[in-house]
Order: sequence, then C-alpha cells, then structure tokens
Amino acid sequence: MARENWQVEHLLRRAGFGPSQADLLRFADISASILVDYLVNFERQPDDVDTKIGSPEYVSVTTRGGEFSPNTRIEDARQRWLFRMVHTQRPLQEKMALFWHNHFATAYSKLNGAVGSIQATKMMALKPGDLPGPPGQIELFRRHALGNFRTLLIEVARDPAMIVWLDGRQNVRNRPQENFAREVMELFTWGVGNYTEQDVYAAARVFTGWNLSARQGGANNNDPNAYYEFAYNPNQHDATAKTFTFPIYGNGSRTIPARSAADGMQDGIDLLTALAHHPETARRLARKLWNFFVSELDAPDPAFVDEVAREYLQSNTEMRPVVRYILRSPWFSSPARVYTRYSWPVEFVVRAIREIGWTGLSVDAARTPLANMGQTLFEPPDVNGWEPGVGWFATGSMLARMNFAATLAANQRFNLARAAAPWRGTPNSLLEFFFDRLSPVAFDGAAYRDLLTYIEASAPWTGSDAQLNAKTEGLARLITGSAEYQLV
Repeated sequence: MARENWQVEHLLRRAGFGPSQADLLRFADISASILVDYLVNFERQPDDVDTKIGSPEYVSVTTRGGEFSPNTRIEDARQRWLFRMVHTQRPLQEKMALFWHNHFATAYSKLNGAVGSIQATKMMALKPGDLPGPPGQIELFRRHALGNFRTLLIEVARDPAMIVWLDGRQNVRNRPQENFAREVMELFTWGVGNYTEQDVYAAARVFTGWNLSARQGGANNNDPNAYYEFAYNPNQHDATAKTFTFPIYGNGSRTIPARSAADGMQDGIDLLTALAHHPETARRLARKLWNFFVSELDAPDPAFVDEVAREYLQSNTEMRPVVRYILRSPWFSSPARVYTRYSWPVEFVVRAIREIGWTGLSVDAARTPLANMGQTLFEPPDVNGWEPGVGWFATGSMLARMNFAATLAANQRFNLARAAAPWRGTPNSLLEFFFDRLSPVAFDGAAYRDLLTYIEASAPWTGSDAQLNAKTEGLARLITGSAEYQLV
C-alpha cells in the first residue's frame, strides 16, 4: 500500500495540514499541477466548515456552561480555528491565515487588558454577521489570504486589534506614538536596516488620528452587541509635511505634502503604498515564504528570492500569483526539499488528528498541549511573532508533543486497530501500514528495528485481536512522537 504520489502529499503538508484518509482517496489520481490550482483557487470550494461544528462525524468541541461562543470567548475561538484547520476544504486559506497571524503578530492578552475579554475576542475572531461589529483580525487574514498585500497592509493599519495592540489610540498630534510606525517598517514590510529614527518619527506623525470609536453600547465592554471600529479623527492629525529618507512617490519625492486634516488619512495610504511596493519588501516576503513553504534547513536561494520578488512586483503586490509560482517552482517540488521544514505546534497537532483520526475527540484536548509546545493561537509572544524552525524544539516542548501523541493514540486505539486489521499478518506489514498512514520521514535501519522489536515484545507475533489492540496504540504514539514526524 505504499504511496506513489509523493508530490501531492508534499503539497498537502506544506500548503495545508497534511492529508486525511479521505484526501488520499480524493486526490489519488490527480497531478501536482492540478492540485496547486485547487489549493490556490480556494474560493471555488465551499466555506461552510463552521456549520459542521457539533456534527458527530467531525472532531468535536468542548462547551462551557452549555454554550459554544467563539465570537466572545477566546478559548472557544481557538477551538473553532482548530476545527477549521482539521476539516476545511480550503486548506491553503487557513495556512495563509496562520502565516499572516504570525507576520502581523497580535496577542489577545493585551487586548483583554485594554477592552475586556468579550471585545478582545471580537477583535481577534468575530465572524462577519454573527454579532455587530467589524470582522475579527483572523477573518481579515482569511479574507485577504492570497489577496493584495498593499490592501492587506492598509486594512491591518485600520484593524481595531492592531490599533489596540500597538497603541494607536495614543497616537495624537501633540504626542505621536511610534509603535505602529516602527513595526510597519521593521516587521511588516522591508525590515531592519532600511529606515532611520527620523523615518519612525515621520511615520508616527503620518498615522496621528487613526483611532477607534466605541459603538452600540459605548464603553460597555461586557455587552456582546457593543463593538469598536476604526475612526479617523482629523482633529488629532498632524497635517504638516513629513519627509523621509526614502522615496514615497514614483517621481522620487521623499516628502508627503502638507494637506488639510480632513484629507490626512491619505498620508498613511501614501506611506503604506510606498512600503508595500518597495523592492526590499518584496525580497523580505520572498525569504519568509521560502521558510514557510520551501525549506528551513537550507538558506533561501538568491535566485528564488529574485524570482519571487519579481513576481510580487509585477503582480502589483498580489499574493495569489506569488504563492502559485512558489508551489509550482522547481525549488518547492525538488525531492531534496521534502521534509525540510519543522512543523509548527499547531501544524503537528492538526496533522496528527487528520492522519490518526478524531472520532470521539474534542479539539479542546489540544489547547493545553499546544501551550506546552510553545504556541497558543491568538497569543504570539511579542510583536516578532513565534520563532519558527528549531526554535520550536526544547526538552519540554518535545515532551509535550510526545504526550499529545500518546493522548491522541489512546483516544483512537480501537479505530486504529480496525483500520490496521488487514495488515496484521506480519510485524513488517503492520509497521508499513502505520508508516503509510502517518507519513513520517523514512525511519533508518536502527529505528525501524526498534519498532519491530516493540511489536514482537512479550510474545511471538500471531496477529491476534489482542496483540493488534495492544500494539496499534503504541505504534501510533511512537511514530507520531518521533523526531521523524516533526518535519513536513
């Protein structure tokens, strides 16, 4: 039962969260090129996954007080996002939402301290139409997953969660607040070394007056119908000219001209446009996308960076052609770059659930393990986001992965035994079943023999029901918790 379409599985791990058993059947006979089109053009697939929450054939969620409220309770919002990752028909959309969540890192905890838990959850995760108010930040990332980066950058600058997170409410004409100004250049666009402190101060003045307004209930943060939305306050905008050390306009001008306070929002749009279209922004995004889609074991190939940056600029900052180019590129499809990226904790958890199974499992069982692995959704550690790559791995976090593997395998032990029954004939065939289902990096000779020893321990292998029930749980635990399973 060895899999032959490794390119399809490679795509589903990198541009999604790994293949479920249903995916393996669904995509068994299609080419990688066709699958790229399916993944990139995700709008052609229904986005009804949230309506499946509570259905018995899907992974379950845990309610508190009899109510599941992902728009107003952050722990439920985390469950809803995990549920989407497990079951969405638009895996690349969720994968890119995760990418942008780390790129524009914003943490719920600070919002909670500023506006309370209900409004903070709405700012992070409100689904459009469920309650009054603008969509939550993750919905912004989902909507613009493969959209125009300039547009996304402008929307992020107006996003209530980001304004609270980077202290935009304190950015007023007589005392410019520099946090967003600094991060929009250092982290969100072209990176350290391309701007000066003069630029930070000028950019802070650009965004003076970009604030929030409380609606429907005013400052009653405990009212689910109350909300905050972006509001430009011209009385707090610095309407004087702002000069930078780099060009803002196509004619080479470095100065955003003085304009009336009423028209002052254009200052921010002009600066964000200049940053989004800058070649260094294109190159920085290319390097981040290399690490996210291609490899963390190899440094970004300069030719890749050049080609992806060119695609980005020629496409007027549209991300869909950029990601399509990457997924079809020789760098991505090279056999040498299969399993050369470390799985993020949430990727590890969702992949394990999709490959091992979820009957009778609640995604809530993953929340505490994820925190112990170093990743709580909606809670990046700081403005830099999480540190991917080997930064995910330490003794404690690896132990947390192994413990979750044990919990999941125990939960699914009877389902696994039934699935493995046709391959119970020999220890080798049973082991190949698990390698095929769980798709780790190939185990070397010594590790392979250790697993065989585990199967054959206690008594000669006969393939009896008792042996099968006893060993399948352990094999799933050992493989999923192994070093070979931590790469995608």
